[in-house]
Amino acid sequence: MSRSQERGIAVCRYTNLGIAALAAVFFFLFPAIKVISDLCDPNIRGAGIPRSAWGFHEALSPRYERWATQRLNSARATELSTDNIAGTEWPLFGSIFYLWATESLQDAWAKEHAGAPAPNIYARGAIDAATRLVIDPRQANWVKIHWGTNYLRKENVFYRMLVISALTSHARLTRDQQYIPMLRDQVESFSAELDASSHGLLNDYPSECYPGDVLTAVAAIRHADTVLGTDHSSFARRALRGFQGEALDPRGLVPYDASAERGKPSGSSRGCGNSYVSLFAPAIWPEQANKWYALYSKFFWQEGWACAGFREFPNDLGRGNWYMDVDAGPVLDGFGCAACAFGVGAARVNGHFEHAYPLTAQLLATSWPLPNGTRLLPRLLSNAADAPYLGEAGILFNLTREPAKGLPLRTGGSIPGLVFIVLTLQIGLGLFLLAGITLSVRRFRKHCDSLVLAYPRIQIGMWVCLVLFATVLVIAGAPLVAAIIFLVAQFFPRYQRH
Repeated sequence: MSRSQERGIAVCRYTNLGIAALAAVFFFLFPAIKVISDLCDPNIRGAGIPRSAWGFHEALSPRYERWATQRLNSARATELSTDNIAGTEWPLFGSIFYLWATESLQDAWAKEHAGAPAPNIYARGAIDAATRLVIDPRQANWVKIHWGTNYLRKENVFYRMLVISALTSHARLTRDQQYIPMLRDQVESFSAELDASSHGLLNDYPSECYPGDVLTAVAAIRHADTVLGTDHSSFARRALRGFQGEALDPRGLVPYDASAERGKPSGSSRGCGNSYVSLFAPAIWPEQANKWYALYSKFFWQEGWACAGFREFPNDLGRGNWYMDVDAGPVLDGFGCAACAFGVGAARVNGHFEHAYPLTAQLLATSWPLPNGTRLLPRLLSNAADAPYLGEAGILFNLTREPAKGLPLRTGGSIPGLVFIVLTLQIGLGLFLLAGITLSVRRFRKHCDSLVLAYPRIQIGMWVCLVLFATVLVIAGAPLVAAIIFLVAQFFPRYQRH
């Protein structure tokens, strides 16, 4: 083998080992260190936005702006069927989570007079893009199919709640008045329609009523009052009729779904719905919210040595330990992934940090934070084609919830075993990879003179192309795809000892 080929093999080998070492740090050791640091933050045990949320928001904002702009410029939303919930609802719901989180961070920044740039300044492009995405008629194609051209005038609770929320957030964050007429129109028309309903409920889709969305719409209207200068407190008090008496399930909780025509539950209460309801009820009906959260804890909280969190189905139902749907996500041994994820925010809003602390610890550990600000697991579980940032926006939203005014704070709780399992896995795999790399370097140095390389120019050329392609992907902001290409490059060049 020529001297140039020997140098080529050495360059390939040491570069590959360097890439492997960086991967060990990037994907395993850094996440563990980051989680340990975040777990030391006192704000995950009590009132105050966790420190990690600020950097998380700064990292997510430019990515969200780019994605939302690309979505606006594409016809993708007009090509989806009404059955594609992840493709139709999730892009807009994720945008609302992002806007709600930005509002909370901006409010906290204003109180603390932080020296760093304000969220509404560095994230202005993302705020505008997320708002335009929610109200864009093309993105509403799926509700147009359900409700026709009158989709902003007839029921359609979920989408109209999103519109009211987006326009309120935009006005509060930017002080821009351009959407105020549309916001006022939606607030007045929706509140009048709900007031006139038979039982205080309206449908999300024809013959599909989800009371949690109606409750959130009421809270969104009260929040819009802060922008419009209106007062819908009387409306909110009357709206409580849709969540009392026969409108509740046998446990006294808001049902997952109901009949708007009859004003009665269609099924039992569920964890994903209860966490959602508990996020917004304290702002409009604090006394009732306190009762609901107590019942939610009684019938849905589950704790073991490994995990702690909310079940998807009540503990007295005797079923549903293993289940999955688009709202609940995976249900594992009773624990609902959506119920637990949004349970973080629900517990924080209601002042129950004995629940929020273990839930937040699990959320931080399993989110698998990377050095570039990406949360690996939520990104992988999101819809890559239509809503790649839903999971991360949802996490940011939950971390930025603060206790409702006037509520006593309950502290306590402990870190579940799952957190230590994840940390042990991350640190163990990272150190294992680094040890393997060290041994590989020693073996290569020992046997480099006896290596035989078949088709050296072709193999080294393929390796160079793979590394360059992966590097371009990193620069372009696609680190996960780049990691796969770098992994393939590890198999070149192939050689043997003679």
